[in-house]
Amino acid sequence: MIQGSYRFIQQEQVIWGRPAADAIAEVADGLGARRLFLVTSGTLNRRTDAIAAIRRRLGERVVGLFDECEAHSPQGSVLRTAGEIERAGPDLIVTIGGGSPIDTVKVAQIVLAEGLRSGEELVRFRVTTNPDGSWNVPPSKPSPVRQIVLPTTLSAAEFSNIGGCTDRARQVKDLYVAKYSCAQAVILDPAITVHTPEWLWLSTGIRAVDHAVESICSRAPNPYVDANSADGLRMLSASLRANKARPGDLDMRLQSQLGVWLASVGIGRVPWGASHGIGHQLGGVAGVPHGHTSCVMLPSVMRWNRAHVEAPLARIAQAFGEPGADAADLVQRLIAELGMPTRLADVKVGPEHYDRIAEASMQSPMVKANPRPITEPGQVKEILAMAQ
Repeated sequence: MIQGSYRFIQQEQVIWGRPAADAIAEVADGLGARRLFLVTSGTLNRRTDAIAAIRRRLGERVVGLFDECEAHSPQGSVLRTAGEIERAGPDLIVTIGGGSPIDTVKVAQIVLAEGLRSGEELVRFRVTTNPDGSWNVPPSKPSPVRQIVLPTTLSAAEFSNIGGCTDRARQVKDLYVAKYSCAQAVILDPAITVHTPEWLWLSTGIRAVDHAVESICSRAPNPYVDANSADGLRMLSASLRANKARPGDLDMRLQSQLGVWLASVGIGRVPWGASHGIGHQLGGVAGVPHGHTSCVMLPSVMRWNRAHVEAPLARIAQAFGEPGADAADLVQRLIAELGMPTRLADVKVGPEHYDRIAEASMQSPMVKANPRPITEPGQVKEILAMAQ
């Protein structure tokens, strides 16, 4: 008899199609929150009127704002964010932006819960891998304040309690997990996403495709995850092309957001593989943006794994509406049609980076969980060479 389980995160609701400012106010009212602290990106706050409109709607309940989150959530940025939150004393954090602000707040909640003051203290709470490939998640206290999230990209960081944080000294992007670090509520408003640069929107859409593909190809599959991931792929393959052709079509942008929700139910619930694990280190070592890491790695990882995941790859091709086709080719074609980078050379990663990326990748629990076993750095370099 097949055995398994699915663990739900501490997320209470997902709201879609409502104007952002109204939805935030309603969620805050429902939670009884009176002191709101906003975390967002500098671009969204300083170059658009989106954050100002939300602040006007929330009025005196806004007790502070931080807009200096850095890409790949380095330790220093996380610690600064936590310090600003602590000084303001909010009862709810409202995070507005993409994966970097969302992950920054996730890890900052561990900082706040444990009273951490340095990167040396923080790194003690990173996820490590046990000899059998399972995750060792250090326990942490509940955060004194939760977050709700209004995402502006398709990275799906809003649908997990896993946060990435870069240790620049070690040049490694670590993972952090805490029970209550996930968004208590998620608000999907396509109107605010029109401010997101096209490259960022579409590349993070491929990140969501990566979530679905590595969920379906997981070495420990789950029927609930498989079904949702397949539907998410079907929605994303159509809606991302529409987003490229008609960027102002809010209905199709919402379809992409809903597709991300479905495609990402496997985050933290089934083991992922080398596309995510190596991709994290492309960010930590070479500064490659989150979405671009999936664009340049996913097809090659699918090909490298092919003999170990034939049935899952057939399921992926079916979700793309082309049963019998090569799933890696279908994913690569979508990436190319969206005008995204398809090779490591396109994101300025070359053989001179391979050793550092490979060594860092061997510390990743996702690389160790790849469906085709990866036991030494040379195999990582093999995949990198395929993607070059």
